[in-house]
Amino acid sequence: MAAKERDRFSTATRIRLLGEQTAARVYRSQTKRQAHRSRLTSRAALLALVVCTLVVALAYPMRQYVSQRAQIADLQRQKQQAAERVEQLRDLKARWQDDAYAEQQIRRRLHYVMPGETGYVVIDPDATKQARADLVAADRPWYANVWDGVDKSDASDQ
Repeated sequence: MAAKERDRFSTATRIRLLGEQTAARVYRSQTKRQAHRSRLTSRAALLALVVCTLVVALAYPMRQYVSQRAQIADLQRQKQQAAERVEQLRDLKARWQDDAYAEQQIRRRLHYVMPGETGYVVIDPDATKQARADLVAADRPWYANVWDGVDKSDASDQ
């Protein structure tokens, strides 16, 4: 019995038993970890599937939302431009209500002169070809210019 007791308490026997116990613990730990990993992997796959589904489901509505916001911004810009144009036209209408402004525009555009005044046309030597054509048109009666415009527009339609 002394040999068995001595063998039971020997260092080699204790180390061997300790190694076997440690190996059993490591094996059990790895098995649990692998089972936990497989569960985590299936959960991650399910989560990825849900996220992808949400992204696909929300992609089109988000695109529509962004597109509609851009349309709204464009329409607001057009509305602002239209309001500015209306204001400019109101100012112009108010100016034309003034007899002095109307007389000034008639004199400048139609080259009218008041009775007793003498009209002069100053020719600029540096004027462009178009400006010279306008000056030639200014020497003619206004109704001749109107008929020429009608003839030119009629010729451009053909």
